[in-house]
Amino acid sequence: MKVSFIGLGVMGYPMAGHLVNAGFEVTVFNRTKEKALAWAKQYGGKAANSVAECVAQADVVLTCVGNDDDVRSMTTHEQGALAYMKPGAILVDHTTTSALLAQEVAEAAALAGMAFMDAPVSGGQAGAENGQLTIMCGGNSALFAHLQPLFNAYGRSSVLMGDVGQGQRAKMVNQICIAGVLNGLSEGLVLAKQAGLDIPTLVSCLKNGAAGSWQMENRAITMAEERFDFGFAIDWMIKDLGFCLDEAKRQGIQLPMTEKTAQRYQELSSQGLGRMDTSVLIKAFTKC
Repeated sequence: MKVSFIGLGVMGYPMAGHLVNAGFEVTVFNRTKEKALAWAKQYGGKAANSVAECVAQADVVLTCVGNDDDVRSMTTHEQGALAYMKPGAILVDHTTTSALLAQEVAEAAALAGMAFMDAPVSGGQAGAENGQLTIMCGGNSALFAHLQPLFNAYGRSSVLMGDVGQGQRAKMVNQICIAGVLNGLSEGLVLAKQAGLDIPTLVSCLKNGAAGSWQMENRAITMAEERFDFGFAIDWMIKDLGFCLDEAKRQGIQLPMTEKTAQRYQELSSQGLGRMDTSVLIKAFTKC
């Protein structure tokens, strides 16, 4: 199976590498050519000079870029992947986007005689590097089964959530849950520090109980130490929570905690913290 991977950010770079390590023939494209060349040197795959060159021979094309417009530019644009993919090829988008964008790309792919699956991932940079991502998929079951060898290369778990768009809606729920945990963890740590509790001891005590979470185990100590220069940037979380709020509006519901968290992140970003990890949310509480 020949595979193309478009987008070599902190997620895509190691994901494409895992595919090579799993035995796939991989060609990559990145708008910053130097990064594609560095990837090819590291993993032994091929770096293409254009989207057209990257996807022309591919059985499966994977994208992992920034936002809805980035996906359009790499897929449905006149110079995007769908214009050059061979008939019957498969397009998989790992970008976190709106559900409407997933449906839009699926329709364009169908018109071009190709299959599509939305497949956003969770697990962050560490999950991508360690091949331990969770993949939330929207599409048909036969396509999902066909893609399992690829997903297994960089994923710990892949789940078919329903039709196209449902993978993105599952990712929205994921982001809402993360936001909720970080709100609670932030307030809890503020109290813990004020009360003089030893944070490492506290985390060791709580992480295996009902309050335990990935965020507590991996972020509580760094939050208490005010270390945020790593991980998933809040500017990306602002984008993701925006999708959540837009979807909630379409569904006729309100998400007050999510709306408040998005506002807090926007305030932090305006203070120059946009590239800090989402755990920097604690600063919205400590300033009070």
